[in-house]
Amino acid sequence: MGEKLFVVINPSSGKGRGGALKQSVLAAFAAAGGELEHAETRAAGDEARLAKGAIARGFKTIVAVGGDGTWSNVGDAILGAGAKDVALGLVAAGTGCDLAKSFGIPARDVAASARVVRDGRTVHIDVGRIEGRHFLNVAGFGYDIAVIEDSWTVRWLKGDLVYLYCALRQLHRFPGFPVEIEIDGRALGKRELLMLIVANGRIFGGGFRIAPQASLEDGLLDGMAFGNMGLLRRLKILVGLLRGTHAASPDVAASRAARYVFRFAAPPAYEVDGEWTRAKSAELSVEVVPRALALRVPA
Repeated sequence: MGEKLFVVINPSSGKGRGGALKQSVLAAFAAAGGELEHAETRAAGDEARLAKGAIARGFKTIVAVGGDGTWSNVGDAILGAGAKDVALGLVAAGTGCDLAKSFGIPARDVAASARVVRDGRTVHIDVGRIEGRHFLNVAGFGYDIAVIEDSWTVRWLKGDLVYLYCALRQLHRFPGFPVEIEIDGRALGKRELLMLIVANGRIFGGGFRIAPQASLEDGLLDGMAFGNMGLLRRLKILVGLLRGTHAASPDVAASRAARYVFRFAAPPAYEVDGEWTRAKSAELSVEVVPRALALRVPA
């Protein structure tokens, strides 16, 4: 390609894997030729600050080294800057790195990731939006949040195993939650759920195939509502999530829509691309922004 690249590195991603990969990442891109600049994040909000600064200086490709949260923050910054001609490149260095799996972007091969950015093709993917913030892969409520919060306490595991371990541990701990659901203006009433996911990509949580038929280019989001259930049925659902067969269960309601509205008893905690946040309101709208972000993917 030969264009200028700006590389945003999150050194704390993947429990330090991002920092450990810094030199190999820079060497891989330097070997491919072209101008290269980089910067590391040091505090919350740095991904957005660094990406917007690079865009203002004329960079047309921003490479994010980290996991889903890092990629999401950089992608949100590109969209927030209104930079429709700026592409996002991915180098996997985080815990789950689920967005990359939807496109077959190498998860553990830095040189191959660099080749995808330099020599791959550009696609324009849909993104989701919630409370003014864009997400690339999923937004999640309930059990999903319990697993993420639990993962913060686990220091002896890395990578996808962290989420699998915490998912198993939370199966009998998480009590469930009530929520009213509206899909494209159609009210479905109140439901008692274990988990509620709005997916743009196909995989989340380090390998769970949450929405096997989802497309990041169809202008829609895939909803997965999991009814609250006992431990044995939860175990079966977990196995189904790993295989991508859970949608056949009567405990799972699948949907596809441009806009979802959820009404909770109180402002809930939720996650966007693995990033925990507390909602400002008990009523939340989740909507798709079609073909909004340029992404480098394998040719």
